[in-house]
Amino acid sequence: MERYNRITDKIKREIVLLKAKPCAWSKCTFCDYIEDNSTCLEEMIQINDEVLNHVTGEYGVLEVIDSASIFELPQETLEKIKQIIINKHIHTLFFESHWIYRHRVQQMKDFFGIQVIVKTGVETFDDDFRNKVLNKNATFQSIEELKQYFDSPCLMVGIKGQTKEMIDRDMSILTNHFNHGTISIYRNNSTPIKRDDELIHWFMNKYSYLQVDPRYDFLCDPTDFGVGD
Repeated sequence: MERYNRITDKIKREIVLLKAKPCAWSKCTFCDYIEDNSTCLEEMIQINDEVLNHVTGEYGVLEVIDSASIFELPQETLEKIKQIIINKHIHTLFFESHWIYRHRVQQMKDFFGIQVIVKTGVETFDDDFRNKVLNKNATFQSIEELKQYFDSPCLMVGIKGQTKEMIDRDMSILTNHFNHGTISIYRNNSTPIKRDDELIHWFMNKYSYLQVDPRYDFLCDPTDFGVGD
């Protein structure tokens, strides 16, 4: 399992994949990332310390991800991140949170005390597909409500049941309302939710230009950030 890497295009940054407690939601129908969760505090702290020791601060930007939300990291790990921010002169931090933690996001921003870009797994702006099919439990009623808490939506493309119209709308909302986001091409995993290769082929033909748009990270595979397996 690769847990540290440097992202050298678009927004240059270091990225760490840390080990966290089980996701508080853990019911998304497409997600098997929770297999990296742990209930052993000692194991989490030890692994996270080893990973964070690789951070150099060379770009002044750090992204912290785990298989849940940042709120599932041990407090000891959060304190270590904060100390690294100080010692390595980090000025910008990316972290991810589920919608259920929206009312605590500002508290976490204040804890770190630097510029923070908060990502969240929206997957799609189609409310029915997001909550009834993917079971995200992300129940925002408008883009304005989402933007009250989060800066950067993560979208998935190429899931059976998605339509071209849904994806067109997703890309329109992303590019007209957000200065940062992540587009991920869906990959089959151990869940019953399956990939739609024909839809992905259409998407790549129509939206390939987003691969070079500096505002958006574009992942053809979940491991394109250089972490995970």
